Amino acid sequence: DFLPLKCDACGEVFCKDHIRYDDHKCSSAYKKNVQVPVCPLCNAPVPVQKGEIPDIVVGAHMDKDCKYNPAQQKQRIFTNKCLKPGCKRKEMMKVVCEQCGGNFCIKHRHPLDHDCKGSGHPTSKA
Repeated sequence: DFLPLKCDACGEVFCKDHIRYDDHKCSSAYKKNVQVPVCPLCNAPVPVQKGEIPDIVVGAHMDKDCKYNPAQQKQRIFTNKCLKPGCKRKEMMKVVCEQCGGNFCIKHRHPLDHDCKGSGHPTSKA
């Protein structure tokens, strides 16, 4: 029988049902915890040295080193406006015409769909 068991973090003695850190609410569990905390603002991993309390280290990171930019949350994804006159659609990625070099929406991406004024006459690849 291996009872009683000694906690390797706090040094207290427990039975097999309470030897886990969570089961006896070990106050020294952070010394043995190998998880890397993540900043809740910038989602960057915050390195914690052995023996440091992760909450304090993450708090210090948020006060000094955090790269969180609230304006970044409001940046627009759909920024590529269609150049076809009268079209107000915007796309996430650029859709560039090979003939005239203009940026268009998915609907007007083909030369025949945007009255292309590029090199020669518009040809359809369809």
